Amino acid sequence: MSFATTGDAYDRYMGRYSIRLAPVLIEFARIEPGAKVLDVGCGPGALTRALADLLGADHVAAVDPSQSLLDVCAERVPGADVRLGPAESLPWAAGSFDAALSQLVVNFMSDADGGAAEMRRVVRPGGTVASCTWDYRDGMTMLRTFFDAAKALDSNAPDEGRTMPFQAADDLCGLWERAGLEAIETGPLTVEAAYADFDDFWEPFTLGVGPGGQYCISLSDDARRDLREECRRRLGDPAGPFTLAARAWAVRGRVPV
Repeated sequence: MSFATTGDAYDRYMGRYSIRLAPVLIEFARIEPGAKVLDVGCGPGALTRALADLLGADHVAAVDPSQSLLDVCAERVPGADVRLGPAESLPWAAGSFDAALSQLVVNFMSDADGGAAEMRRVVRPGGTVASCTWDYRDGMTMLRTFFDAAKALDSNAPDEGRTMPFQAADDLCGLWERAGLEAIETGPLTVEAAYADFDDFWEPFTLGVGPGGQYCISLSDDARRDLREECRRRLGDPAGPFTLAARAWAVRGRVPV
């Protein structure tokens, strides 16, 4: 429910990272021109667009359970096969693709094991299934700053570093093993995102996107103002442009022949 939002809101919150992460994930997955690839949980289409740039839109499909985000993806990647649906029940036949990728999605699947199994099902024997998720505990500076600030002010505040089940290489490796994939490899993916100023960092949290945004809009005006100032302090009170690093962990595996 926290991702039932507009494409613009998502772009301002997480899109500045996902657009940079997409080509790095594609390289990690070893996607080559000529392949037919599915983007699972496409959102507004950062990974879909990057795949289309490499492969051509007619070689790319995408699926997402959010109609509002899916509409943005379809508009941004005309010619791609864009469909509404959950990861746990993909609307394609078995063996339809050479690869299936998901970016920053497995933690938000209602059944991650079911989603991974579906990704395997729609990929041909010998094809690739790959995914990535943030290192919520230590490597995603934007989220870590927000949740550390929230916990400092409210011991009952949520923390994705404690609640997300998949945020390290071993977590993802286990998920891929349970899906029956082979030749599994993992690795870190690191990107940076730029902010014009502190307001550019803070304002996206007030749009209600994701767990952080949902917590932010649940607060009283006074509590939200205190959280804003704690985040500013933790970032060193930036007066102008700055960048933040973000690390994700990625996994790839092969569908048995």
